[in-house]
Amino acid sequence: MAIQLYRVQIHPRVDTEDLPTLPAQLKADFSRYKLILAKQPQNPLRVPSHNLTGRLAGYCALEIEWEGNPNAYRLVYRVCEKPAPRRVLVLSFDEHAPAYEKAISRASRKR
Repeated sequence: MAIQLYRVQIHPRVDTEDLPTLPAQLKADFSRYKLILAKQPQNPLRVPSHNLTGRLAGYCALEIEWEGNPNAYRLVYRVCEKPAPRRVLVLSFDEHAPAYEKAISRASRKR
């Protein structure tokens, strides 16, 4: 039985605002994170994650360690099962607090 992948959609500001400010290795790792989310966004393999609450209820965050700090970076996303096709919407990728601030701003503009 073939694994049905999720379509990964990236908020345009992730490309223009978030990625340019990341360390080079994290920029390079972004493709790997997208593949992980495409395969299993609810329970990503080998990357800790958690469900968010409050203003980001319904969203999730990958917990990305950097230079030994497990709380260094967050990649904030939402899993959408319906309508088809299944997809993952990536809202932000930044240091811990700025990632959440950007995600709140971008999510509220979308609604």
